[in-house]
Amino acid sequence: MHPLEELRDLLTRHARPDWTTAIDGVLISRVDRSDPPAPSMSGAVLAVIAQGAKRLALGERVFEYGPGQYLVASVDLPVTGQFTRASPEEPALGFGLVLEPSVVAELLLRAGPGEATRTGGRAPSGIAVSDASTALLDAVVRLLRLLDEPHDQAVLAPLITREILWRVITGEQGGAVRQLGLADSGLSHIARAVRWIREHYAQPFRVEDVAGMSGMSVSAFYRNFQAVTAMSPIQFQKQIRLQEARLLLATHPGDVTGVGQRVGYDNPSQFSREYRRQFGAPPSRDAARLRHAVRAPAGALS
Repeated sequence: MHPLEELRDLLTRHARPDWTTAIDGVLISRVDRSDPPAPSMSGAVLAVIAQGAKRLALGERVFEYGPGQYLVASVDLPVTGQFTRASPEEPALGFGLVLEPSVVAELLLRAGPGEATRTGGRAPSGIAVSDASTALLDAVVRLLRLLDEPHDQAVLAPLITREILWRVITGEQGGAVRQLGLADSGLSHIARAVRWIREHYAQPFRVEDVAGMSGMSVSAFYRNFQAVTAMSPIQFQKQIRLQEARLLLATHPGDVTGVGQRVGYDNPSQFSREYRRQFGAPPSRDAARLRHAVRAPAGALS
């Protein structure tokens, strides 16, 4: 049996409503319909599609991937995603693996200095898509087989997880994953800036200050931030503010002005205008729609 066929079988059998599995960091998605595009955070994740297709937008960049392809999100970024081929008869099926910088760093140490220095100087895009090799698909299949062998999971799952990461590190998108494990890489500096902006999204900031915290000149920071996130720092902050506002409106639909202020908007008109531009409806109308929506787990499988 081809690895992709067995992968479909395993994903179908082990899919849960909450997308989790008994193996730490391993996710399984099964989606039975093509819903409208929805915003979420990507998480740092490797995602492999076995059936169906997905479209993901990051700023002005659009990524599409289907059966036998994988996506690497090396930074937790605000994205808009949509499964474009999914039905009850042929659901979209995907495998996800949360990327842990410490595990990547361990692999690079084992491989020696040559592998770590293959990253280049400039930070790579925070999201990329490639075709999965047979070796990568085979390793994913062997990891998922352990869901039927709980006695072996504790010992074998970490070993196969490292094999999967190694296949990606040495593959077409290895640069982004290698930089994820290097404390002084351009990607790790931008990832720190991304985390800071996410944690302080409601307050104004000077780009010069965030660049300084990241250990970069302003020009290098702008260049690398744009390369990783496809946005400027201020555009990134706006994306986070609007996504947080949407989550708050789902539970506080009658307090549009208050929600706008909580996420950092002093001007209600500006909040309403930018919200409508982002989500296609003014806050009050979108809030009513959200009350009836069924939301997928944030960040799952990008």
